[in-house]
Amino acid sequence: MNDIVLVVILFIFAIMIWLFLPQLFIRRAMTSVIRIFQEHNAVGIHSAKTADELGFHSKGMLDKMFKPRDYKPRALDMLISSNIVQMTEDGKLYLVEERLRDLK
Repeated sequence: MNDIVLVVILFIFAIMIWLFLPQLFIRRAMTSVIRIFQEHNAVGIHSAKTADELGFHSKGMLDKMFKPRDYKPRALDMLISSNIVQMTEDGKLYLVEERLRDLK
């Protein structure tokens, strides 16, 4: 009986890790993405930069296979959907610091 309870507890613990660990990685990637925008001075519509200039480019197949998962693209998507990062008409990205301050 104790073995079954232990297996069930371990299974529940594994599911919790599987659900919450990616959220932790995405949150850490969000701070990294914000720092990248600040380092490249892409803070405002007049200093907007392309995703390639900021270093957000898609990885090749070999990179995806042999390197750890990069959560920055997902974090960037979440920042765009929350209007902290906005896109100009020509596809350049910039950080809206007022929205970032409001979020904090």
